[in-house]
Amino acid sequence: MSAPNRFSRSLVALHWGMAVLLLVVYLAMELRGFLPRGSAERSFAKALHVSAGLSLLLLLAVRVLVRLRAPVPPITPAPALWMRLSAAAGHLALYGFLLVMPLLGWLLLSAEGATIRFWGLVVPPLVAPSPALAHALEEWHEAGASLGYLLIGVHVLAALLHHYLRRDDTLPRMAPWMRPR
Repeated sequence: MSAPNRFSRSLVALHWGMAVLLLVVYLAMELRGFLPRGSAERSFAKALHVSAGLSLLLLLAVRVLVRLRAPVPPITPAPALWMRLSAAAGHLALYGFLLVMPLLGWLLLSAEGATIRFWGLVVPPLVAPSPALAHALEEWHEAGASLGYLLIGVHVLAALLHHYLRRDDTLPRMAPWMRPR
């Protein structure tokens, strides 16, 4: 059982597991740009990107269900209303990002007419092949990836500002290796 001033162990595990998967998604995406077209390594990086992205979608569903059942530990000392509202907006944006990006990727691959594999298992396409739709979805997916860098950066920066400037227990509530303040 988690301490009352910490998130539940399941939410902590989901948070950090999803953070690792998100890192894998971005590393695979960036790595593809350095690999020769048609190479086995590039195909592997793409497959890893797709499977990790779809894993995030599944874990997001689990995380939302767990989050709805688990209490949120209060931050000590309590932040101002504007901080609580900013945090809620930021978390909502991150959850939206984690929902929309894998769906855009799945739609993109479907519109390209590609076989979509999730850790080796074939998943059904969401739409019929359409080059025009694929082109639009690719632009949205790439723009979303850039937005993701911003959202993740703001999230990490906010956690660090809470910890080092506000000196509250925001970060230790989600970091099992840290002692609560």
